Amino acid sequence: MTLLGEIFSRAASEQVLHILPFLFLLYIANRYFYNGLNRYPGPLLANFTNLWRFIDVCGRRPHETHIALHRKHGDVVRIGPNTLSFGSPTAAKVIYGLNKGFTKSQFYPVQMTVSKGQPLPSLFSTLDEKFHAELRRSVNHAFSMSALVQYEPMVDETTLLFLDQTDRLFATDRKVCDFARWLQFFAFDVIGSITYSKRHGFLEKNKDIDGIVASLARIFNYAGPVGQMPWLDKLLWKNPIFDALQNWGLWDNSHPVAVFARQRMRERTSTTPLDLAPRNDLLTKFMQAAELRPAFMTETRVLTMATSMAFAGSETTAISLAAVFYHLLQTPEYMRRAQEELDEAVQTGRIANRPNGLVSWAESQTLPFLDACIKEAFRIFPAAGLPLERVTPPSGVAIAGHFIPGGTIVGCSAWVIHRREDIFGPDVDTYDPDRWLTASEEKLKAMNGTMLQFGAGSRTCIGKNISLLEIYKLVPSFLRRFDVHLAQPGLQWSLWNAWFVRQYNFNTVFIPRDIEGY
Repeated sequence: MTLLGEIFSRAASEQVLHILPFLFLLYIANRYFYNGLNRYPGPLLANFTNLWRFIDVCGRRPHETHIALHRKHGDVVRIGPNTLSFGSPTAAKVIYGLNKGFTKSQFYPVQMTVSKGQPLPSLFSTLDEKFHAELRRSVNHAFSMSALVQYEPMVDETTLLFLDQTDRLFATDRKVCDFARWLQFFAFDVIGSITYSKRHGFLEKNKDIDGIVASLARIFNYAGPVGQMPWLDKLLWKNPIFDALQNWGLWDNSHPVAVFARQRMRERTSTTPLDLAPRNDLLTKFMQAAELRPAFMTETRVLTMATSMAFAGSETTAISLAAVFYHLLQTPEYMRRAQEELDEAVQTGRIANRPNGLVSWAESQTLPFLDACIKEAFRIFPAAGLPLERVTPPSGVAIAGHFIPGGTIVGCSAWVIHRREDIFGPDVDTYDPDRWLTASEEKLKAMNGTMLQFGAGSRTCIGKNISLLEIYKLVPSFLRRFDVHLAQPGLQWSLWNAWFVRQYNFNTVFIPRDIEGY
């Protein structure tokens, strides 16, 4: 190399050494001032990178983080370079209101189910609002309140099995029960019955059939943190190389629920109409929708709906059921009042005195204190433990007095919104069902309007009515049949926020009640 070349090379190296720090500072400044979001307070690292969100969710307690941040900083907190968390009901009404122009963020496709290498966009995971509206229109009739009448016998059958198995497996010998897991087995088998007229078999065998529960847990364990940095999903679960291997038949990462759903569909399509008994399950309704709208409701979309029911209909319902029982057990006075209300309802004839202890949906609606206990569990322990993310419309939008530029990720956490002292009172961290019974009509309306446990707006959980049917039937039926006690009084359960907040170490003992004397 010539002397001149060496001089130029040395000069170029020196320039790079000066330019790289400058470019880095420029990038950091861009992140900090992005969309003018620097005017909102929040964790320092969150101003520059979504790595803060990723690490926080990996800690499995982000619901507590968000509560603390909003109590420290107020109604708007910056939790990412392009992400704001809102803590006011006014903001929630805008973000989740109908026809406001918001769309779901890239967080949701991360948890999209895959079958044979093909993603299955569902009502929950799709970002396409037109597709969502079309799919919801196709299946909406299957989830109406009037459809509950058809599903109640299926819920009754599984509930009775659950009660009898609880007696046989646990109550008779006073064995300790992992109640949260047992309730998840119940929720899975109920939704299997409602969807396919066939239970998975969790309750009969008292085990995780085909590893479904463990597999679902792995998906949420993955989706929670990866959803904070969605580009990681293309390197991991939905890697194009893995998709190609599945398309070539060399590998299959189909979820076991999708496998189960395909088997049930195959049974329906390979059986002649004369061999099929009339069914009022969800799969029948989805297949009828396919007959009415074959161009849209393809076989893949029928499979998607059937598969998504297990995800939407098991985890959240089981978590809510566990929350009701746990908080009643932590407040014995409320447990006593709930059982006294039940016993009085049986004595006065509002609830039929069935030897099996079953309570009908209509009967459960005559129990105001139990209703308050369930609503309060929804309030203090909503199943979803992360903000329900949306993206602001391109033109930007005013949210609770703040103009937010287009393309900004915004959202509200139910754990934050449900603890608004101006809505629910000063004791928001306390489980108090009486707040639902003593509130004025105006206050009660505000409280009900603030609840986000099933989402809000056009993306409200389509299975909400089915979940309520399960919860309002099982809780009174179970309390009719059993006295429930903590196996280790005073021991708190442990929580694991993997998008949905699962409960562990909820160990209980059951004692059969004498219900024939009423």
